[in-house]
Amino acid sequence: MPIRRASLVTAAALLVLALAGCDSGTEDTSGAASGPSVIAPGKPGEANRTLSAQDAAEQRAEDDTPNSADVSYARMMIQHHAQALVMTELAPKRAESADLKRLALRISAAQAPEIDAMKAWLETYDKAETGDSHDHTAMPGMATEAQLKKLRAAHGKAFDSLFLTLMITHHEGAITMATDVKAQGNNLRIEEMADDVVAQQTSEITRMQAML
Repeated sequence: MPIRRASLVTAAALLVLALAGCDSGTEDTSGAASGPSVIAPGKPGEANRTLSAQDAAEQRAEDDTPNSADVSYARMMIQHHAQALVMTELAPKRAESADLKRLALRISAAQAPEIDAMKAWLETYDKAETGDSHDHTAMPGMATEAQLKKLRAAHGKAFDSLFLTLMITHHEGAITMATDVKAQGNNLRIEEMADDVVAQQTSEITRMQAML
């Protein structure tokens, strides 16, 4: 009986060690496979590299030097937001809907600080607020001078309807610009600001569509 009991104890110990070895191998495999792989373009004349998601994030954090897409986005979005503020300033005296007046206040309260943030970002990188010959009126969603003139002349329900139509288009344009810079830019702060624009203005579009 003692010999049999010792054999059973030995067998149990070997089973525990075997299971521990399997668990260790599983952890190593899952750790290596955690997160999707990322293809990093190589420098001119060099092959592309495959990085883990963690390595790609660390590399991005180390070098988020702004590129031309980041700078252009900040410059254009300052002008884009500025036009939105021009439109919202008309709402208190011309709108009929109390909900629309509150919405206009919400938009101005969000976009005025964003303008200041983008101006500060440009200053941090020693970039002027304007520096190219881009036609700001050609930016996605921008209202024309004729449309703004019509909005300034409108009152009551006519103002509400036109304001919502123009602002929905304006927001859609801002989302297009933010989506573009997320794909083409390199600076983390600009990406964060673009994310805020997409989230905030998508929500406001839904609200405005329900008010039409």
